[in-house]
Amino acid sequence: MKRLMASNRFNSLFRLLVLCGGLAIVLMIVYLVESRQPEANPKQQIPTPSDPPSPVSVAATPQHARHVIIDKNDKRRHMVSWWAGIPQGVRESLTPTGKRSNIRPADYSGPESCRECHKDKFESWSNHSHRWMNALADESSVRGDFSGATISYLGGVATFYKDADRYYRMRLERDGTRRVYAVNQTIGSRFTQYYVGKLIEGPEPKDHRFYKEDHVLHFGYWLEKRQWVPVVHIGNEKPDGQRADPFDPPDSGEHFARYATACNYCHTTFSMGDMFLRRSMQIARHVPVPLHLSMTPYLTESHSEMMASIDDPNRTTEKQLMNILVQLKSFEAPDHAVALGISCEACHLGCKDHAEEGKAVMPMFFPSSPHLYADTRAHEITFDRSHANVNWVCSRCHAGRRPQYANGVSTWNSTEYTDAMLGSCYTKLRCTDCHDPHVSTGPKWSNSPDQDDQKCIDCHKQFDPPKARLAHTHHPAGSEGARCMNCHMPRLNEGLQDMVRTHTIFSPTNRVMLEENHPNACNMCHTEKSIDWTLAHLKDWYDITYSDGKIADSYPERQQATALGWLKSGNEAVRLVGADVLCRTNATWATKELIDALDDPFLINRQIAGKRLEKLHDIRLTDFGYRFYMTPEERRKPLTKLRTVLLQKQAGKANPR
Repeated sequence: MKRLMASNRFNSLFRLLVLCGGLAIVLMIVYLVESRQPEANPKQQIPTPSDPPSPVSVAATPQHARHVIIDKNDKRRHMVSWWAGIPQGVRESLTPTGKRSNIRPADYSGPESCRECHKDKFESWSNHSHRWMNALADESSVRGDFSGATISYLGGVATFYKDADRYYRMRLERDGTRRVYAVNQTIGSRFTQYYVGKLIEGPEPKDHRFYKEDHVLHFGYWLEKRQWVPVVHIGNEKPDGQRADPFDPPDSGEHFARYATACNYCHTTFSMGDMFLRRSMQIARHVPVPLHLSMTPYLTESHSEMMASIDDPNRTTEKQLMNILVQLKSFEAPDHAVALGISCEACHLGCKDHAEEGKAVMPMFFPSSPHLYADTRAHEITFDRSHANVNWVCSRCHAGRRPQYANGVSTWNSTEYTDAMLGSCYTKLRCTDCHDPHVSTGPKWSNSPDQDDQKCIDCHKQFDPPKARLAHTHHPAGSEGARCMNCHMPRLNEGLQDMVRTHTIFSPTNRVMLEENHPNACNMCHTEKSIDWTLAHLKDWYDITYSDGKIADSYPERQQATALGWLKSGNEAVRLVGADVLCRTNATWATKELIDALDDPFLINRQIAGKRLEKLHDIRLTDFGYRFYMTPEERRKPLTKLRTVLLQKQAGKANPR
């Protein structure tokens, strides 16, 4: 979403580049363009993934071909879109994907068509967080308190209500300035619900984009706590004093995220053909077989209104083609999506013929169209539930770039597939081996530790015998230290209200994490132990050594509890892990430092640390007058009271409350 903010600072051509999610679409004929993406853009609740820096070459051909090359060292063209048709010489080396199409909007039938034959799966999906990833704002979808509830933030007041016609509204007021937003769509329903809408009243001129474009609004509803909170990850998260101020004039801050161009491609179900053109980089990154799409016939069949001004594709001007691409990128979900939310055909692709003809025409798990060709010279094409096809389904949204720890693991979630690919297990493992796509995960992970361990043992059978497993883990069977995921998939990802497991399967002996003083799995359980204690055990158990110089530089107080050192880290993600693991391990001895974490300059850190501290001490922070979104000055008094009460309690003195 930072791409949208950056757009104000560039000319119209480069504004489009930003909106295109890193895919250069400069249709020049005489030279190559190399473009790098902006730094990782933070997410909404769901997946609004960003593309990493990627060189993109634009073919110097009359057909205006667009070549998507994912990595400098990978010369394979993952996807090529040819405007005026795939040249015969190129087509001769390609394989047709088939005469049957499953990528046009007309090929999709919508989720209701699945109900009759797949009743159980349909009912389960109806309660899935994917189903409610995006919806029109009405009584069935809105979960926030619009009864006149308010939130005071940064000297202003936001009020959430329904007007006389029962429409949902957000009113923001500060210093006599008032803005009212219509709530048109909802985002998410698992932890926090965010909202999409337009300005309908304010001091801005009526031609301002806030009146015209649906964008992510400034406050969301925290479902577990039943309270309104400022949105996070709409733009890079910043410390106090630098976060976007929702009460400022719209163009003065960095809180405008146009939903159509920054978010809805992953929150809703668009046809695959449209996604090839709207989100090429994201779709192409993990495609099992390189693809070539002939754009003109596809658009003529799918969006004939766009092609009305094109008399001869071979004589199309750059301006005409730019206009078409801008229209595609700007598709509003209620108008152009197959379905709001992540529906059946987001994964199964267009199934209209299957819905009408039943088992005689089964769904395919790979795109097919007379206008789509595959480069099968080095990659076999299959249309079934192959390992590559199934994982590609998930990667189309759960991939991208996030801020990272020292070993490249993302610091917050929604790019699970990108993280998964950093390890080697997913050469065999499928996402669906652990996640049933038809059953919602719910607020908490439902599998038992034994079930999770068995997933690992299914491949790593050498650790099935108890003695072999004990020799590997050095922890008693059934203990936390013997659980595969605690060591190999620790809770490193911030997930809006809790820390959740990384999808990078890696070793707790990881050298760079230990040498950089980033969270290691050993001290995430043994929070009271020093780094020297940890390194001694790792050397003894696994014969691993580390750079003494790097360890000395990264751990100035080597004998203190490592987790306490994380709380003082200059990296906000490391600080958050420190607060989380100290609370999880019931480290009441670190109460003073944990209270300090409630004064962290990053709002999301305070939110999660506060939730964990409440559980640790069985308190409600609001009883002390503390709210995590307060300014530093507003936090001072409640934190003083909190320190007095909890530290006296820890010292065994009577609680003055």
